[in-house]
Amino acid sequence: MPVISLTTDFGIKDGFTGVLKGVIWGICPGAQIADITHSIAPQNVFEGAMALYRAVPFFPMGTIHLAVVDPGVGTKRRPMAAKIGGNYFVGPDNGLFTPMIAEAEANKQEAVFVHLDNPAYWLADVSHTFHGRDIFAPAAAHLACGVELDALGSRFYDAVQIHLPRPEPTETGWEAHVTVIDTYGNITTDLKNEQLRGRRDVRFCLREREITGLVDSYGWRDKGELVALVDSEGYIEIALVNGSAAELLGAQVGDLVSVTL
Repeated sequence: MPVISLTTDFGIKDGFTGVLKGVIWGICPGAQIADITHSIAPQNVFEGAMALYRAVPFFPMGTIHLAVVDPGVGTKRRPMAAKIGGNYFVGPDNGLFTPMIAEAEANKQEAVFVHLDNPAYWLADVSHTFHGRDIFAPAAAHLACGVELDALGSRFYDAVQIHLPRPEPTETGWEAHVTVIDTYGNITTDLKNEQLRGRRDVRFCLREREITGLVDSYGWRDKGELVALVDSEGYIEIALVNGSAAELLGAQVGDLVSVTL
């Protein structure tokens, strides 16, 4: 039985995430459900896309990733399902799956998109404000129980994609961007360690603060010191030892990070 992952901005206060699971198990009792996160900032499609993208490689191939960050719920935006690089994705067609689509295109992998327009695979009563419950969770459950992707609706070829920042080379190094700020206030950039070509004599500048060199982990500098390191997924990260770098610097997603070799 395939795994169904859940990524939402629902939080855990109101019971919405539990309802998704109840709908899935009502249709496909044997489904295995894994929570990636329900703490995406409300309506923040980019944050949801990045959280999902960073989690997908650690799930088994064939996983069904149900993601609901849906500020356009009830409007003309399409509900969709897709097969991208051997995995399935279900959610709103609002750019939430952009990183996976871009990676599939770069690797010349097939991506198939389906408009969830077959009501046979919805709940009987569909609200205007909770498509996660009424359309997306049922679609994911039916996929898990063996329904073919094409049975869920009609194919389309123009999936919405959001802008993804990329590090840009400069005369002295790179111009990177803040892409993720985690619970600890650690600041992740879009610059991969491999792009430094093994160099550790690197200077980073963010919000007019400079950090020199790379350390292996947080404990190699004193409490309260800003450090740069390679995070667990190979990206350059700026952190404050035993504190929040984001709070100290006032950093936000999208900020520029100057990288000098």
